[in-house]
Amino acid sequence: MASEKEAALAATPPDTDSPTIFDKIIKKEIPSTVVYEDDKVLAFRDIQPQGPTHILVIPKVRDGLTGLSKAEERHIDILGRLLLTAKLVAKQEGLNDGYRVVINDGPKGCQSVYHIHVHVIGGRQMNWPPG
Repeated sequence: MASEKEAALAATPPDTDSPTIFDKIIKKEIPSTVVYEDDKVLAFRDIQPQGPTHILVIPKVRDGLTGLSKAEERHIDILGRLLLTAKLVAKQEGLNDGYRVVINDGPKGCQSVYHIHVHVIGGRQMNWPPG
């Protein structure tokens, strides 16, 4: 069985706004454990957590923003909203001693879903470099 890293490396990033699993989660077609939602973003628990707390924060509308490398000036508001939501969720989850915010980008960055998303990981001592 291929590792998650190998699967991400093998993934071909789409050039379009074709639907992703996150679109199905936004539409409530796939269940998730939502921890925060507003009109712009949705935050839910990762099903393969990398720490005691692992939450994904996603925009409800991608507008071509499949990954950070696709960001344009028109995406400034949603990028800011994603980071502010990461901070709000971390506080809500009691991650007062710190947490990690991660954005994977592209196959070599281990991005597995081409719908920009922020990982909020905490609840344990994080190490640097990660690995």
